[in-house]
Amino acid sequence: MTMTLTSTASAGTTLKASAAEKGRYFGAAVAGQKLSDSAYVTILNREFNSVVAENDMKWDATEPQQGRFNYTGGDRLVAHAQANGQSVRGHALLWYQQQPGWAQNMSGSALRSAMMNHVTQVATHFKGKIHSWDVVNEAFADGNSGARRDSNLQRTGNDWIEAAFRAARAADPGAKLCYNDYNTDGINAKSTGIYNMVRDFKSRGVPIDCVGFQSHLGTSLSGDYQANLQRFADLDVDVQITELDVMGGGNQANIYAGVTRACMNVSRCTGITTWGVRDCDSWRGSDNALLFECSGNKKAAYTSTLNALNAGPGITPSPTTPGPTTPGPTSPPPTSPSPTTPPPTTPPPGGCTASVSLNSWTGGFVASVKVTAGAAGTNGWNVSVTLPGGASVTNTWSATASGSTGTVRFANVNYNGRLGAGQVTEFGFQGTGSGAGMTPTCTAS
Repeated sequence: MTMTLTSTASAGTTLKASAAEKGRYFGAAVAGQKLSDSAYVTILNREFNSVVAENDMKWDATEPQQGRFNYTGGDRLVAHAQANGQSVRGHALLWYQQQPGWAQNMSGSALRSAMMNHVTQVATHFKGKIHSWDVVNEAFADGNSGARRDSNLQRTGNDWIEAAFRAARAADPGAKLCYNDYNTDGINAKSTGIYNMVRDFKSRGVPIDCVGFQSHLGTSLSGDYQANLQRFADLDVDVQITELDVMGGGNQANIYAGVTRACMNVSRCTGITTWGVRDCDSWRGSDNALLFECSGNKKAAYTSTLNALNAGPGITPSPTTPGPTTPGPTSPPPTSPSPTTPPPTTPPPGGCTASVSLNSWTGGFVASVKVTAGAAGTNGWNVSVTLPGGASVTNTWSATASGSTGTVRFANVNYNGRLGAGQVTEFGFQGTGSGAGMTPTCTAS
């Protein structure tokens, strides 16, 4: 379904009210034992309209012995959510950590069979009760390789992630199916490896609906955070901030607000979840990384987050144009300038035009290129960009690149080449060196 960004005049007084007014959720990770803490539950129910289990739906909790399942903790959380009007994120069907001992000792075809059975059984048990499942968690390696993480799951065959998503879809067709990972907050080798996997899955009809960005943050926010969310959204998947927490200190409120604004500015960003409720509930110990003090008092970061929610645009499904199922939208909302900026009313006279905006740092840059169709529209387009000396393209999204230095030619992909008169689409690329002075030229076919 196509979604657009819209302005709204109302202002919520809680996180969940403001998020709901904008067509989104605001959630928290919940430890099962905390549901007996009345002060904790008061905040949880007042502020959050989505919950996710910290541990109660992981493999070691739900299948402690092979073939013998325990849903007590998960069922308790679901019951709480249903009684309080909250949706549930499922976390996580397969993860290389927190496997039960019996699975850790398995390998090869025996492990493959066991893990597929686990996905099927757990997703079937919770069928119809889960908003979004983290089907696979943290399957990509850290560092600059962009490769899969080595694990006993990966060693069952490179198609294990695809197999897990297909099994989850068969077991619970109504749930959104997500891939979830950390250290993916900007455009880097790891996030690009995941991006390439999602693009491949969408091109082949593998059922993936969303990508989760954990966003365990320190004292700064990546300058290309929003651009990174947008490039995934341009693949026709929802994006979600799934495990947000931020190092306490002088910049915490600004970072929380920055994350929230980025989500609000991406129409396919459907919600934000903090990993815990109060500082003393956080896995990060003394980092004071959440929105509430242990006393329950609201922190400055709470106020900045609520203000960013209230100031942001809402998302409204289009009532007339159903979204494509594969591979993606033909005109994703722009990341720059503001998504509320209306498109030009008069199409340019030629075949197409292109304009570039840069997010630069020492030694590198991200370029966002807007392609606008002329009065005759396009069946396809090509954009040529001459890079400054010493600059090189390292990653491209929503287009294909020919060459990496000098004059680089970018061509549309199969879902964004056909544009009506005056219609706009965007693609982007990351580079090393300086991108200053680039002037793109567009040719339509």
